[in-house]
Amino acid sequence: MEIQRAGSKPSGKGPEEYFTGTVRVDPLFSAPEPSRVVGAHVTFEPGARTAWHTHPLGQTLIVTSGRGRAQRWDGPVEEIHPGDVVWFAPGEKHWHGASPETAMTHIAIQERLNGQAVEWLEKVSDEQYSG
Repeated sequence: MEIQRAGSKPSGKGPEEYFTGTVRVDPLFSAPEPSRVVGAHVTFEPGARTAWHTHPLGQTLIVTSGRGRAQRWDGPVEEIHPGDVVWFAPGEKHWHGASPETAMTHIAIQERLNGQAVEWLEKVSDEQYSG
């Protein structure tokens, strides 16, 4: 058994090359091998969002507060709210973030494949974000 105490891992700023706006990433866990699962608590300020990206083994988001948006490639922009659970299939191109007026926080859970949990792509334009 291993207990990771709350606040024992430092918060980080979402890198500008992968995010638009102000984003805080709080690592939650990275299970040791042979497990592949990793998780983070991510907070997006109003208007902030990820770049387009994919996950080799998919991703689950659990929205914990605020109001947000998510979109898969060629799909509509969807509103997401606390309690919503969002699943992106392996390789599905998508983005997620806060609404224009309200911050949003979610727990992100994904698995690594050959050491990689995400492939970052181009940034989401303001037009794409607005739907």
